[in-house]
Amino acid sequence: MMPSRIAQTALYQEVAERLRQRIFAHELPPGTWIDEQALAVDYGISRTPLREALKVLASEGLVTLKPRRGCYVTEISEKDLDDIFPLMAMLEGRCALEATAKAKTEDILKLEAIHNELERFAQSNQIDRFFEANQEFHNRIQEISGNRWLQQVIQDLRKVLKLTRLFSLTIDGRLQQSLLEHRAIIAAIKARDPLLAQNAMHDHMLAGRQALAKSQLHFPG
Repeated sequence: MMPSRIAQTALYQEVAERLRQRIFAHELPPGTWIDEQALAVDYGISRTPLREALKVLASEGLVTLKPRRGCYVTEISEKDLDDIFPLMAMLEGRCALEATAKAKTEDILKLEAIHNELERFAQSNQIDRFFEANQEFHNRIQEISGNRWLQQVIQDLRKVLKLTRLFSLTIDGRLQQSLLEHRAIIAAIKARDPLLAQNAMHDHMLAGRQALAKSQLHFPG
């Protein structure tokens, strides 16, 4: 009995991850109706693990279950972005505060190494690589904070933000401005000033939203 139950759990989790990646890649764009029957056939599974997978994605905000209409990939509005970014600013600001208070010398050295990559990628205008290093920078601060509840909520919100194809770093001047904001964050952490780090991160997140509000540019590809 037990091996069967474990296999079933693993199945719906794998299906959820496959659908999650297709949504993030915009193979299933926002507003798309999820054809459960077609997906079940494509994946060679029954409708039961598929429906369990969709419930997982619904709990993450990636899909919306509509009574008698089916399941749709969630659409993110401008209002949603206006609601989410202040929350992200508050949460990531708190992470920066806690990380600054807890950071060891080796933690700061690792953050500096990531920041140096940001500097290098900005100088060569490698936007994609800057974006990846930026994600690593933020993730590292979250890890240093040691607050798993903050990390969980932030990661859930970041999943929702991936539903939009808006990409602030492609906006003229935003890359250099983002770099200046990162310099302020790393300087505050090195100075062991938790409140300054919190404010710098908070302002950085809101600046990203302001940049998006000025443009309807989209993620490449």
